Amino acid sequence: MSFGISRLGPMPGHNHDHGDHGHSHGPGAYRSTDRKALLIAAVLTAGFMLAEVAGGLLTDSLALLADAGHMLSDSFSLFLALGAVALAARPATAKRTFGFKRAEILAALVNGVLLVVVSVWIIVEAIHRIGDPPEVLGGWMLLVAVTGLAVNLVAAWVLFRSAGESLNVKAALRHVLADVAGSAGVILAALIILISGWELADPIVSIVISVLIAASAWSILRDSVDVLLEAAPPGMNTEEIGYSMAGLEGVEQVHDLHVWQITSGMPMLSAHVLVGPDSDCHAIRRDLEGMLRSGHGIEHTTLQVEHIEVQKPIVLE
Repeated sequence: MSFGISRLGPMPGHNHDHGDHGHSHGPGAYRSTDRKALLIAAVLTAGFMLAEVAGGLLTDSLALLADAGHMLSDSFSLFLALGAVALAARPATAKRTFGFKRAEILAALVNGVLLVVVSVWIIVEAIHRIGDPPEVLGGWMLLVAVTGLAVNLVAAWVLFRSAGESLNVKAALRHVLADVAGSAGVILAALIILISGWELADPIVSIVISVLIAASAWSILRDSVDVLLEAAPPGMNTEEIGYSMAGLEGVEQVHDLHVWQITSGMPMLSAHVLVGPDSDCHAIRRDLEGMLRSGHGIEHTTLQVEHIEVQKPIVLE
């Protein structure tokens, strides 16, 4: 968002001969716990995915195969997220001045797209099976699903403890939570088949799983696209921030104000600030940086502070 704020109303002219640029660089730390949590979850998911594929083929259960397909995409997504954390930790260079901080956002976007693709595949296959439901071995289906639920709960717990502000880890957690819901759905379908013999429970539960998968994809797609489009971070009101800056003593105007984030948990701000002709540019810049850091949680700021132009009176001879 770019706009101008003046405590005096309309914005008078200003002098660019007294420029002052302030930069405050906050830490874009990527915790080693993120990497460890993602690795544990990826290994658990990939390992059980193979068992679920075998179980789905053995029992002829679409719900199991659908959940296995979901876990396959999750395994890929978790390893992708793990690689993104490693990339994001690489130092900045002259060409990439922020390093690879947005690698995790790209990984989150890919994860969201994969969830949508998997959900569409499940729906198509389920509709086909509704017309011709095969015989499903409910007992084995139940055993595999219960084991899958336990594995997914462990993976979700590991990721939940590490999620914090990382959009990348949150995306991975949503994948695993969708797996938890999927395993619960498969258990329900298996119980229905065992109790009543109603084979249609398998494709119907598969469709429910696909809806849950698509729902889990929506928020991560929305959040990652917002970051890539440089929208203001969630919970930050750009206009409110601008008025708090303009209300600081000595500040006359704030304009060209932009608030965005390079990656999750790394908000940025840049602005052009005009101060009184006799004000101390450097002191006001430091005050603004401190206010933005303590009041709004913005560590990285770029402020161009200049003196406002004094209009000389016109003398008529």
